[in-house]
Amino acid sequence: MSMALQPHHLELARALVAEAHANGGLAPLDVERFWADDRAAHADPFGAAAPQAALGLRMSHECLFAELGLAEDWHRYYHDPAWPRQLAKAYNDKAERIVGRRLLDEKPPAPAERCWPAPKELYDFFDARNVFHHESYWLQSGADSPAALAALLDRVEKRLENPRAFLLPPEWDREKSRLQALGIPSPIYRWQRGPVTFAMSVYGPEKLIFLILDQPDLAARYRDTILRVMLERARVLDEERGWRTPAEAHRGWGWADDNCCLLNKEMYDFFARPILQAMFERYAPGPGDSRYQHSDSDMAQHLPTLAELGLNGCNFGPNLTVAQIRQHLPRALIHGQIAPFTFSRNEEIALAAETIRDCEMARPARGLSLTTAGSINNGSRLTGLRLIMAAIQRHGRYVQA
Repeated sequence: MSMALQPHHLELARALVAEAHANGGLAPLDVERFWADDRAAHADPFGAAAPQAALGLRMSHECLFAELGLAEDWHRYYHDPAWPRQLAKAYNDKAERIVGRRLLDEKPPAPAERCWPAPKELYDFFDARNVFHHESYWLQSGADSPAALAALLDRVEKRLENPRAFLLPPEWDREKSRLQALGIPSPIYRWQRGPVTFAMSVYGPEKLIFLILDQPDLAARYRDTILRVMLERARVLDEERGWRTPAEAHRGWGWADDNCCLLNKEMYDFFARPILQAMFERYAPGPGDSRYQHSDSDMAQHLPTLAELGLNGCNFGPNLTVAQIRQHLPRALIHGQIAPFTFSRNEEIALAAETIRDCEMARPARGLSLTTAGSINNGSRLTGLRLIMAAIQRHGRYVQA
């Protein structure tokens, strides 16, 4: 049984799924009323005017394959930009019939002459490589021993003597005037693979744990160097946009830090907390600024720390419940907490039951955007999305009939 599912959740879910099966697989739903209520829910997810839990699920291009009956071809997906858009049209035609909306982006990518040259990424400063392997991109290690890490940090610190020269490609200045004249804004930096996941990708999960335990001075140097590069990368790109101070710049910062679950609270507070705190203080200093973290793992030990850091948006692993998150983060918009594999395996009764459970847990404080507690994977079906919508409409309203 999924986390915290109760018998009444399952009973209500079975009845809803039985109605769907009696209707050719389509759950009973007043589609236009749902989308009108959803607009109100998104307008103020915590407010008294929100009629129901908001729907955060808008599917993803990963869902194209199963929905359209195609074999997965991730290499083509990543390397043929036109192909996913072609498939998206067929997908959206189907989505319109089932859920009443076109969900995926069908627009072609911008032509090369309207794209800025790509700045180097954080991992480039640390000599890591992002390579396509086993149907996805993976960040490859930049050091494999304490001595190699210390030498790597020496090289990074040298690059920080002139971060702009290292960060921006040679053609940047030549292209800058042309692209600015076209009104195309230059890229900025407000989202990052989280500090634990990034550090473990560059140095290795076990190696980072032992480094923190056995050589805390080198671990602290690694931590502080990561933070310095992040601050400098953000500063340079802001200045290229024309923002000279943080007060002028776009506010908000987000992380994706799945590997944070591998550290206990003390290790996380030593290694990750100073990085989060500094980036939030620089780029999300106000109470209304977005302080967001995605960590689709069992990382409940970090909820107190994230609460102290003022996190106000989250997408955590499915073994954390809405009630558990809300206890620590009373004003955070919770994006969750449906288990991704419940959705991708099309486990209809569990899918409806988890939706009902999450809406029930959210009812006292509201502030829920229903989506998967993690990624939306291939196999997640439009009929499953409609089932979630029906469960929200029938059992997820904040004021019960």
